[in-house]
Amino acid sequence: MTKKVIALLNDARSRELTAISQYMAQHYELSDQGMAKAASKLKAIAIQEMKHAELLAERILFLNGEPTYKPDAAVKKGEEITVSLQTDIALEASAIKTYNDSAVICEAEKDQISKRLFESLLADEEEHLDYFQKTAQHIEKLGAAYLTTLME
Repeated sequence: MTKKVIALLNDARSRELTAISQYMAQHYELSDQGMAKAASKLKAIAIQEMKHAELLAERILFLNGEPTYKPDAAVKKGEEITVSLQTDIALEASAIKTYNDSAVICEAEKDQISKRLFESLLADEEEHLDYFQKTAQHIEKLGAAYLTTLME
């Protein structure tokens, strides 16, 4: 039981580490481009992902496992905002699917605490996905007019 759950928790932690790095890289790039509002939102989301990574590490340690410190993917830099939003949407959609599946497996493994942890992470991930999708839709519909609202 525990090894399977620890593997799921570490997979999730690896995903969170990728998201942290990706969103902070985008935060720095958007800040440099004068898009303070968008940059600030990405920083806030990255901080939420940091908290997720910490919760996952604490649970792994409680189960006598060793938390991973390796992200599951490389950071994509220098993308246009529309492309970076698609990157973010893919990260969040993948996390939602994985965390839903992981919660089901944790229940089958009779680990209700890990199941609840995955369920709690899902709520934040769904909010992040919604933000990225709505922002992408606004840019698609309104173009440069919307992008100006993301600036300082």
